[in-house]
Amino acid sequence: MEQELELTSENTQKKTVSQDEVLQAALKLFAEKGYFNTSLTDIKSALGIKTNSGINQFFKTKQAIAQTLHENILDSLSISIDDIRRRNRKAAEQLREIVDLLFRLTDDAPEVVQFLLFVNSDEFLSEPKPLIETAAFVKIKRIFQNGVKDGEIKAIDPLLATLTFLASSTILWKWC
Repeated sequence: MEQELELTSENTQKKTVSQDEVLQAALKLFAEKGYFNTSLTDIKSALGIKTNSGINQFFKTKQAIAQTLHENILDSLSISIDDIRRRNRKAAEQLREIVDLLFRLTDDAPEVVQFLLFVNSDEFLSEPKPLIETAAFVKIKRIFQNGVKDGEIKAIDPLLATLTFLASSTILWKWC
């Protein structure tokens, strides 16, 4: 159940702000301006509220917002990869569908891709780990390993294959 809080907006009417609205406003700003260049005041303004109390109801700091976004995006990506793996038996089919997913994300939610790939997570994560070490990309590495084991994919180091896959996707995202 989504939490909501009634707030006084700029025109003194009551406005309900949800946690998801806070996250969406922050995501858009982080993607456009970067984490460091976005303030809680910017997020408050994007929400059209007068005080930070609506934000503080859900998140005490800008860092907490960014951490939640990062975690939610990676969790969703990981769940999507699990779904793809269940639907497709062959590694090549799984990888093609993952590429399709990444391009759909680029079209449908470019701010998600921008945040994930180009916002410096070192600025808001206390113990950042490389994207390649996240659950979603560990799963992609396993797909390569299984493809090699099954003779479906040319024998190549799975980490190198995953890094190449990630780098290629990143370059293509920049062009789109």
